Amino acid sequence: MEDYESDNGRMLFAGVYASDIAEEFGTPVYVTDEKKLRENYRRIHGVFAKEMDTVVNYACKANSNLAILRILEEEGSHIDAVSVGEVESCLKAGFTADRILYTGVNVSNEELKAVSELDVMINIDSESELERLAEINPGHKISIRINPGVGSGHSDAVITGKRGTKFGIPSERAIDVYARANDLGFDIRGIHAHIGSGGSDIYPFMDAAEILSELTNEIKDIGVDLEFIDIGGGFGVPYKMNEDPMSLEELAIEVTDIIKMQTDVETLYIEPGRYIVADTTVLLTKCVNIKDLGTKKFVGVDAGMNNLVRPAMYGSHHHVAIADKFGKACTAKYDVVGPICETGDYLAHDRVLPNPAEGDIVVVYTAGAYGFSMSSNYNMRPQCREVLVNDGKAELIRDVQPMEDLWKHQIVPERLRK
Repeated sequence: MEDYESDNGRMLFAGVYASDIAEEFGTPVYVTDEKKLRENYRRIHGVFAKEMDTVVNYACKANSNLAILRILEEEGSHIDAVSVGEVESCLKAGFTADRILYTGVNVSNEELKAVSELDVMINIDSESELERLAEINPGHKISIRINPGVGSGHSDAVITGKRGTKFGIPSERAIDVYARANDLGFDIRGIHAHIGSGGSDIYPFMDAAEILSELTNEIKDIGVDLEFIDIGGGFGVPYKMNEDPMSLEELAIEVTDIIKMQTDVETLYIEPGRYIVADTTVLLTKCVNIKDLGTKKFVGVDAGMNNLVRPAMYGSHHHVAIADKFGKACTAKYDVVGPICETGDYLAHDRVLPNPAEGDIVVVYTAGAYGFSMSSNYNMRPQCREVLVNDGKAELIRDVQPMEDLWKHQIVPERLRK
């Protein structure tokens, strides 16, 4: 992870002073660097496409803001969607149905019907889903998600490919399920696995590619030729200073070599979300309170676990800094904590900071993936603004949620009204 530039101790974000953005748009606020977003997409696509024809399906659950989606649509990205809401958002952003792969889990008949009517390819997650889709929309284009028994991820909560998780069809059932899908008349396009989120070791991805390649050949033996192998996403990014990044080039070479040497499949699908958006974005939040309890010092800020839940949910690390005190000597360790009525409401533990004061703008790094998209209205707090910075200009891409929205769909029975 790289630090940001500064001008006389003031942090510059994409050429704009972070504290100026906070002053203009208020806090808390998510701020995204458009240039970095485009660069990240081009890099990951280029690294894999150099080795093999590659389709990048951006995992839009990481950040589904329409402006972010529009930028990636312009770059040529495809989409990995996990709900009909994500599908509809991507269509609204300009993606065509043929550039969207829907990968749901525990999908209802209502959602299957809605997605299939939008003419989006469906990644089948279970045998039940296969049978139900055959009744709802026979002949639909599908891929099938396999559980390879290989897991990877930054937390047990996000490891998806190992035995015992809720995702996919066990690899030992794969051939029977593909044969059944063929008998049912589906338009079968590919095979898919996703092993987890945020892993930095390339070897689990290689193991998954080996399993998918072997299955692809067995599936060919029953008369089904696949167009693509999808190794999923979950490629890790650094969250700490001086943390080594994942070797994307090595990953691309090793995975594509396995597929090219062992199968006739010509197209690879990948599903990066975190890699594309995580380091494009910071969360700016204002220090509203300093508290020294003797055994612990706190920096109280106006963003909490409702804005960024990853530290509370996963114990995730996000680097923090003070926007206008770059380069100043650090004075003590602090916990950075928010306004939510929970002991677990924190953004960072035991961080050495330079004499924080009320009114300072605290910068939370690498907040673009699963930051806003996992935010909530807990404690009846409205969701915050999002801002896009490009060519030195900051533009609002989501306004602060009005309080009326929090009450909008609540209904008080007539007998309880005054």
